[in-house]
Amino acid sequence: MRTRAQESRAAIERLYITMRHLFTRGNYKPMGVSGESLVSALRVLSPEIYGLLTDEEKLELDGLLYVLDRLPRGIEECRFVRLISREGYESSHLEPIVPPKRRRNCYRLDDEVMYVEMTRGRSDIYDILTHLTFLYIESAKIMRNATDAKGNISSNWIMLEQIVAKENRGEVFDREAASAYLSHLVGRTFEETARAVDKFEKSSNSNSLFSIIYHLGKLAIKEAEEGFAREISFSATLRERIGHHVYGEQWATKIKETLEEANLLDRELHIISANLHSVKNTIYGFQALKVKTYEELEDVAREISQGDKNKQGQSITEFAEGHGFINVPDDSGTNIGVQIIDTAMLPTSQLIPGVKLSDELSKRPVFVVMDYAFGEQAYECFDELLKPYLKNGKKKALNVASTSIMGKAGILQGGKGDLMIPNAHVFEGTADNYPFKNEFKKSDFEGFGLGVYSGSMVTVLGTSLQNKDILQYFMESSWNAVGLEMEGAHYQKAIQSASKIRRSIRSNVKTLYAYYASDNPLETGSTLASGALGMEGVRPTYLITYKILEKLFKK
Repeated sequence: MRTRAQESRAAIERLYITMRHLFTRGNYKPMGVSGESLVSALRVLSPEIYGLLTDEEKLELDGLLYVLDRLPRGIEECRFVRLISREGYESSHLEPIVPPKRRRNCYRLDDEVMYVEMTRGRSDIYDILTHLTFLYIESAKIMRNATDAKGNISSNWIMLEQIVAKENRGEVFDREAASAYLSHLVGRTFEETARAVDKFEKSSNSNSLFSIIYHLGKLAIKEAEEGFAREISFSATLRERIGHHVYGEQWATKIKETLEEANLLDRELHIISANLHSVKNTIYGFQALKVKTYEELEDVAREISQGDKNKQGQSITEFAEGHGFINVPDDSGTNIGVQIIDTAMLPTSQLIPGVKLSDELSKRPVFVVMDYAFGEQAYECFDELLKPYLKNGKKKALNVASTSIMGKAGILQGGKGDLMIPNAHVFEGTADNYPFKNEFKKSDFEGFGLGVYSGSMVTVLGTSLQNKDILQYFMESSWNAVGLEMEGAHYQKAIQSASKIRRSIRSNVKTLYAYYASDNPLETGSTLASGALGMEGVRPTYLITYKILEKLFKK
């Protein structure tokens, strides 16, 4: 008899096989026969992030907000969703819709059609298809709750329709009465529904919960009663380009061209995958604000995190722009911003307290800082970045001395904000496992008030496809996993290929990995759907950044 963990693994495999088949086919109806396998597999898996997915009556409201923050605003109103490559719409009159939590250009063609650009590889496609499948499952619950046993529309649905019409006209309506009607349609208590209504109002990306529930239910009812089937399709260009590093190559070439223009190609390069504020603020915070200790830096970082108009943040930015800071705007479609920091332009040789750089300016390091990649995109971009620079038929290898990865991950022991120091990456569902020498050790981070855990990290196919049974297995078995994320194995694949097989970078390149916990999927109420880290993320983010600089250069 199979265990629950084995059933879950089989469900994930079915999901990915089905998604690849539907992608190759070009289109499918999510609630028709072609989409039935996806719905069935997702129900069997029942991921933690989707909470009440398998409940026949209750809607998962936190999961719904999590999903809609990552999809284009208004997608619940669209009968047709088409996934496209970058195909020229950015130069059209159509106004792009960009979800804040998953930056991608989306275009609303009319009342029924939404186009969504996919430039981050297969992981991005699997992610959005999983989220859409969740939406369609929830829409079927709304339809059932809106009708009686004979198929008649309930009074709650009629009242919701009137409320949404008033909302569209900008008229005032009784929110508490509206929440009461809505509670019957979502199968939740009045208190839970009212709380969810408030959460959706605070979201910068989604429509009101009244409008979302109404339109999801409306499309499900029209499909069931009138045969107006919803459809997801994939453009021919997207299917042709996927897996060919089209965007990663453009992205990497722009970085190398910028390095050449600044006469930095021959200098020692240190590549850091992190966010785009902590490295800049750490290096220039000490230089511009005369910060003396890490603790002072953390205080500055907290103040900067309060808002964009913070004076200290502005001072750092202004100082940085005159002292070796180069912003490399992304026009490739990867949505991965890049910053270059030339430390030869710093006014002092002290990088951070206790770390002194060479007095010979040409021997000072150059940092290439890239924003977080998404899943398989990490391999595409890193693989292209580590290749020699090709110009006029001549190749020039980059002088890459180190690669550092700071990532967000789900933790299996501990809580939000704690740290994970990996010694291997286990690629879920494959035989691709990557043990490696991590320059970081657990002891490097002890004594700062954060939990620190060391072991293997599981690189998963999708964070929204994990449940407790699978994660418990990885944690308690001989895999000794301490966390899960989506990019680690992909980065390692690129690093090991470049250093050990292709020899395009030095074989003894230093590698530093450290993750901070964005969630604990094994704890109810602590999944990604429970909300962002907020100020809790300041210490782990800046501590890892500080330790990267310290580990690389402190003698």
